Amino acid sequence: MRIGVVSDTHGHVPFTLAAIERLRCEQVACVLHCGDIGTPAIVPLFEPWPTYFVLGNVDAPFELSRAILDAGQRYHGRFGELEFLGVKIALLHGDDGELLRNTIDSRAWNVVCHGHTHVARRDQVGPTLVLNPGAVYRASPRSLATLDLETLAVVHHPLE
Repeated sequence: MRIGVVSDTHGHVPFTLAAIERLRCEQVACVLHCGDIGTPAIVPLFEPWPTYFVLGNVDAPFELSRAILDAGQRYHGRFGELEFLGVKIALLHGDDGELLRNTIDSRAWNVVCHGHTHVARRDQVGPTLVLNPGAVYRASPRSLATLDLETLAVVHHPLE
C-alpha cells in the first residue's frame, strides 16, 4: 500500500491541482495532509482519496474542520494518530518544535509525518522514520512524497 503525503498547500489551488495530478499518477491509496491547508477550497480537491488532515499554524480551525467534515474526509485537529497495515503514523504540522521532538523521541511511532519547514526530509531517528514531504506552495523545489507502507520506502516527487 502506497500513501501520498503533502503539506503546506497554503490555499494555492493551481499548485495543489498539480499535486493532485501527481498523486493520481502515483496511484496512492490515501493521502496525509500535514497542515497549512490555507483555505476550505483546498479540501474538496482531495476527493479522489480518503484524506487525513491536521491543522497548521496558519489554519483557521472552525472553517477548515467544517470543510473537511463536510467533504467526508478525516479531521484530526493538530495531531493525528493513524495505523495502516500495522504501521503507526503520527501526523502533525511541526510548528511546535517541542511537540515534534517529543513525538519523534517517544519511539511510539514507526513514522512521524510533518510539514512546516517547506523542506523535504527523510531521516531515520532510532526506530522512527521522520518524513517531511516538502511543500506544495512557497518552496523551491515544490514537492510531495509517497510512502510504501510495506517497505517504508519514501520517494520525494518534485512538482512542476
